[in-house]
Amino acid sequence: MLAHRGASAQERENTVAAFALARTLGADGVELDVRRSADGRLVVHHDPLPAGPVPDHVPTLVEALDTCAGLLVNVEIKNAEGEPDFDPDRRLARDVVALLAGRRGRDRVLVSSFDRATIDAVRAADPSVPTAWLVVGIAEDTLAVLVDHGHRVLHPWHGSVTEAVLADAHRRGIEVNVWTCDDPARIAELARWGIDGVCTNVPDVALRVRAEVARG
Repeated sequence: MLAHRGASAQERENTVAAFALARTLGADGVELDVRRSADGRLVVHHDPLPAGPVPDHVPTLVEALDTCAGLLVNVEIKNAEGEPDFDPDRRLARDVVALLAGRRGRDRVLVSSFDRATIDAVRAADPSVPTAWLVVGIAEDTLAVLVDHGHRVLHPWHGSVTEAVLADAHRRGIEVNVWTCDDPARIAELARWGIDGVCTNVPDVALRVRAEVARG
């Protein structure tokens, strides 16, 4: 179970406190968002940052990774057309890869984005970095496109996943982690189907449900 922006139901999202609490609650990992600040740093924040000083509660990506040491960290690179910090050259993707390389493999990471060109840029920079494509709905060709571009993880909205789609993904060697589900009944259903991971604001609840399903 991945704690969505940390344990964000109990702590301020995308903060060191939220990531630390996710660890305490037993989450398998955390999901966080990375953007570039006006002064060029890689920082963890969901929405575009205004010009000027970064708020004190916003950690750098390095601080977040250090807090999450040993956990899986899903680094979502925010890069959407129409937003003020849109990066058409995908330089942010390459900078994330460079930062990870500079840490000499200390981190367990999965880099994701809704912008497929961004995760393509991650793979081009370092094919050893696992990548995931974030989608809302799953189109007829989504799985084929994913494989064709060398990615092996799909992150769809949980409501778009059916048991048949999940089975098809697994037949193709694709791991599926859904976002963002807090409903115990839906988490249980996904677990019974064999979902690979659930991104959730309530990791303690999701872990309890997963254990109950495992016990039968």
